Amino acid sequence: MKRLDVVAAALVRNGKVLAARRPSRSVRQYWEFPGGKVERGETDIDALFRELREELGVTVEIERAIGRSLHKLHTRTIDLRVYFVRLVEGEPRAHVHEELRWLGPDELREVHWSNADVPLLPSVERILRHEGSHPTPLPQ
Repeated sequence: MKRLDVVAAALVRNGKVLAARRPSRSVRQYWEFPGGKVERGETDIDALFRELREELGVTVEIERAIGRSLHKLHTRTIDLRVYFVRLVEGEPRAHVHEELRWLGPDELREVHWSNADVPLLPSVERILRHEGSHPTPLPQ
């Protein structure tokens, strides 16, 4: 079974995480943490920086790895690695997604997440509950 390496960002601000809904041309319009495929010769970090510039038009700093999810999809396994990141420059805009939404810890289950993202929700929820008591201010 072929493995597809994917990185994504739990972009957290003011106790909320950014969720992105897949474009309408997708088979299913699941919500996901923004990110994408790791290209040949790229590190996870390089791929994450590139994907977030392309998808959202932002620059981030990576705080730490949150976790990993392996999900079988048809003839391949998606190896998703999610990182906790903070906004450094830019305001997220949906360049490739249908919609963006900031979700608090109690709102995470209100959207239909991609199967690969679901196992990482408890870790993200813990971060949000902690961040809510130590919010990161909006950029000036």
